[in-house]
Amino acid sequence: MMKIVAPAGNMERFYAAVKAGAQEIYMGLKGFGARRNAENFTLEEYKEALDYAHKRGVRIFLTLNTIMMEKEMEFLYENVKVLYEHGLDAIIIQDLGYFRYLKENFPEIEFHGSTQMTVGNHVEAEYLRKLGFKRVVLPREMTFEEIKKIRENTSIELEIFVSGALCICYSGNCYMSSFIGSRSGNRGMCAQPCRKEYTDSTGKKGYLLSPKDQLYGYDEIQKLKSIGIESIKVEGRMKDPNYVFETVGYYKNLIDGKKVQENVSEIFNRGYSKGYFNGADNRIINKNYSYNLGKEIGIVFGKELKLKDRVVLGDGIIYLSKDFEKLGGGYLNKIEIKNSRDKRKSAEVGETIILKDVPRGSKYVFKSFAKEINDNIELKLKKQDQKFGIKAKFFAELGKNPYIVLEALNNNGKKIIVEKVGDTIIEKASKKAVTSQDIKDKLMETGDSTFVLNEVETYISEGIFLPVSVIKSLRRDALVELEEKLVESYRRKAGVRYQLPKLSEEKRDVVISAIVSTASQRKVVEEFGIEKIYNRGFDIAREGALNEQDLNSNLASNLYQVLENKSDKITVNWNLNISNRYTVEELGKIKGVETVILSPELSFERIKEIGGTSLKKAILGYSRLKGMYIEIDILGKNREKITNVEGDSFTVVQNRIGNSEIFFEKPLNILNDMKKLSDLFIDEVVLEFTIETPDEVREILQGMRDRNGVYRAYNYERGVY
Repeated sequence: MMKIVAPAGNMERFYAAVKAGAQEIYMGLKGFGARRNAENFTLEEYKEALDYAHKRGVRIFLTLNTIMMEKEMEFLYENVKVLYEHGLDAIIIQDLGYFRYLKENFPEIEFHGSTQMTVGNHVEAEYLRKLGFKRVVLPREMTFEEIKKIRENTSIELEIFVSGALCICYSGNCYMSSFIGSRSGNRGMCAQPCRKEYTDSTGKKGYLLSPKDQLYGYDEIQKLKSIGIESIKVEGRMKDPNYVFETVGYYKNLIDGKKVQENVSEIFNRGYSKGYFNGADNRIINKNYSYNLGKEIGIVFGKELKLKDRVVLGDGIIYLSKDFEKLGGGYLNKIEIKNSRDKRKSAEVGETIILKDVPRGSKYVFKSFAKEINDNIELKLKKQDQKFGIKAKFFAELGKNPYIVLEALNNNGKKIIVEKVGDTIIEKASKKAVTSQDIKDKLMETGDSTFVLNEVETYISEGIFLPVSVIKSLRRDALVELEEKLVESYRRKAGVRYQLPKLSEEKRDVVISAIVSTASQRKVVEEFGIEKIYNRGFDIAREGALNEQDLNSNLASNLYQVLENKSDKITVNWNLNISNRYTVEELGKIKGVETVILSPELSFERIKEIGGTSLKKAILGYSRLKGMYIEIDILGKNREKITNVEGDSFTVVQNRIGNSEIFFEKPLNILNDMKKLSDLFIDEVVLEFTIETPDEVREILQGMRDRNGVYRAYNYERGVY
């Protein structure tokens, strides 16, 4: 049965997700995970949530889906140990090294590969399965046909995002926020530069990088069900409880085969699309605005508004200019229909209402708060709860004590049995005898407990007397004990702590190498005597474009290229986000891997802390840093320059397979201080050439030779949050 994986950014959202019927919930600890800006949970809150969920048959996943420094791994160990021993169900991971660290320390827990790992094909998915991952969350950019092919070629569980915010860049390959201001998306601190306004080379302004949110409907869910997708995921750890409740409930109905009206767009709305489900489509971009405005209900003419959507008293509305600038708003405390004197509590699509105090310059009117829908959600939140299904057997034999047996299966398949015996010896009835149905009816009244009886068997003698109070007492006591035993069944003990042994390290001679994108760049690099030259590839290996991957290249820019490479001396590119010794050593287990280029998100200090490794280590010495790798042709041009409101400039290039890549105008360049680099215990300094002309490449290389290039260290000196 397909499950819903719901978001919870705090306890209120957590309760909303459970009450709506989510079977799985992903949650972060304060200070960690890919939504560090969310409120998240303290350790005690997390333990409380685990027990609450387990009483209802719900599973909890800890989000540790960021790249990790080794010191952070050690710091987090005690917290993860507490949750592991308390019964945590799974951990969502981005960092391969952190996976290895946790797998060795906590072997009895499930591990899920985050969408931040950018696993876009069956080869990478199957590799994770063999490593010990139970599930992988596929990138949002996957089409249905690609998802289907991945499903056909691996047995690892697949999880698919079906609603919520879309990152315009492949998750795990976005560095805009990091390189602009040290707030790394790979560290859960993204400042969302994709939601900012940009200006193109013609002076046209707009939210050029801001996608609409994703919202799959009935047809998409049925297709995913038909190919055996295990879980669908709802984004929204930072959205309010009503959004979580409504979205989970909507998808629960769709999974059950019910075609229901979606109300998600009434609660949060900055435009919706089907994302990439049917293929790449740049209409997913909303250039007009990047924030939640609600739902458009019409264009205002003077004070008249012909409705595109139903409104009721108490709805919130906002007025927008032709450029979608907010001009004002408020609540509908009166509904006046054109050419009518009737007092109305609502107005329907097609009717024209008269508005008061319309701000000058108003064009669009949006419903920013849907009172009817929110009131309905609030009512359901008070009444609904999720119950855990159990079995019961009741025995009542003449001359013996009655007893009840309750049976439950926890999320790990462990059977929990409780048996309670009554104090009263059963006698023959002098008047009306108790029946099996009488007993079943009373046992089914589980009241405020977290259980519901799915199956009841009774074994009773004929013509016996059994007080209702005895049945109720047995039921109550058995349910209390079952709840205690159920929670306790998740407890486990961690073993002896595992850590990688430290390897000795010493300074060494540093080799200069280059990554080139064109033959003309290669020619210039060769003129300067650089012998180790790599051909730049594609960051993502999508299932539908695996034939575009160069498997003879000694530079691997995605996991597929690493795993399938025919070279016996592979260098792993920096966009695999290598930031600790554990990741280096994990990659070293793959045949042919010789060198890794460390993430340029690391500071010099952090690079030095990595210390000795079995593989050679390299860092970028020069690069027009890539900020984003985007699946679609974002601007409809082969090359375009855009500028943000702070004045930072970027070049957007369409590569030969139709993806957009965004490069910083001001390059990283630390080539003037090669002596410092030798102190970092690295073996190689890489010059990465992407969109440079041959003359620009020559100028950079000459500047390196003369030590007079413009020094710009980016995160090497300032680090990242």
